[in-house]
Amino acid sequence: MKTLWSGASAANSLVLAYTVGEDREWDRELLRWDVLGSLGHIEGLRASKLLTDTDYRKLRAGLRKALAAVDRGRLAIGSEHEDAHSAVEGWLTRRLGSTGERVHTGRSRNDQVATDLRLYLKHQLLQIHDQGTRLARVLLEFAGRHQKSLWPGYTHTRRAMPSSAGLWAAALAEGLLDSLGGIGPVWAMVDRSPLGSAAGYGVPLPLKREVAARALGFGEIEHAVGGVQNGRGKIEAAALFWCVQLGHELAKLSSDVILYSGEEFGLLELPAAFATGSSIMPHKRNPDVFELTRARVATVEGALATTLALRAKLTSGYHRDFQLMKEPLIAGLTHTGAMLAMMTVVVPALGVNKARGLAALGGGTLATDEVMRRVERGVPFRQAYRDVAAALKQGETFPAPTASQLLARRRSTGGVGNLDLAEARRRLAAEERTGRLERGRFERAMTKLAGRRSR
Repeated sequence: MKTLWSGASAANSLVLAYTVGEDREWDRELLRWDVLGSLGHIEGLRASKLLTDTDYRKLRAGLRKALAAVDRGRLAIGSEHEDAHSAVEGWLTRRLGSTGERVHTGRSRNDQVATDLRLYLKHQLLQIHDQGTRLARVLLEFAGRHQKSLWPGYTHTRRAMPSSAGLWAAALAEGLLDSLGGIGPVWAMVDRSPLGSAAGYGVPLPLKREVAARALGFGEIEHAVGGVQNGRGKIEAAALFWCVQLGHELAKLSSDVILYSGEEFGLLELPAAFATGSSIMPHKRNPDVFELTRARVATVEGALATTLALRAKLTSGYHRDFQLMKEPLIAGLTHTGAMLAMMTVVVPALGVNKARGLAALGGGTLATDEVMRRVERGVPFRQAYRDVAAALKQGETFPAPTASQLLARRRSTGGVGNLDLAEARRRLAAEERTGRLERGRFERAMTKLAGRRSR
């Protein structure tokens, strides 16, 4: 293999195999973004008068053909390539000769891969954000259908007070919206163009960095060129932490479904289409989808831990350690998107056993209602609490309120009897609007670079 940096001498095959490692596999996810990044780069070169109009037109046409070849699978990373960059540049120079060799003017593979990763991150973050808002909408719709489906609420996994399937789903939706809103600071870091920083110290050329940034749809540039490499791992970790926060909502949802759909609870009903069986026990209906979702959240946590460990204690500037951050980043983002997409399909199919829910409200679950009933009659809270506790120890029972009475006594905003879903829907609409605006800006830039018509 002849590398981009090795000149005429052949690289030691053992060292090359070790240093390349699995990088080709992960670079396949970046190949398309490498071509688009190069299309933005030549816009900056032309504006900087570092390309003639003739060479610019040839490079633009060649890169657009390369993009089409990537999309059709005809431009791929093979064993003869070191990475995505060498695959694209080799494809271009075979067709354009010396003109193709101009594409790397004013650029290092360090700012090139940083650009690829930020474009890839933008695409993935927007997709994950969209999938997250879809799941939040599904949960709110579930909450709307089951506002009056009462069941026990739990603390310490013991029955506590009356709750409902609607409140359960609404709380999960709002938790998801809280996590989705955390994309802002992550996006602010990703939305800065690293092009023109080269290996971390700029280049002695009059590069118009802002032109390339605008062409690629970035909001601004990474001003201090040394900050690009110093920030490697920080952006990846920020994105993965956001994914972990989303994942924790999915893990809670999954654990609840696993527990509540078990025979001992029977509050939720798992549809057969989303359950698996046993090779030996014919009666089994296993919640594997939810168990694997919970497990995949752990792998995203692991990806974050790996990324943080890789970047810790490194000195300023570029280090080859950064190469190993691609795997946890790409795997973590992929898992997060897949989990959100699956939950969006499964949640609407869940059933609620209303009879089991009501039946489970007996006994101590209604003790607090009795305390509050006495408080409303004028008994001090602590006295009412002691009296009800003593009565329970004596085996005394209290008249159980009806379902309508239980709901009527819980009219405070956000309570079981007044979920106030309109507020959550407003928050959801705001997140959807944010996603549409950023997606539109990004996709318009990519479409223009590719020479295609906007949809």
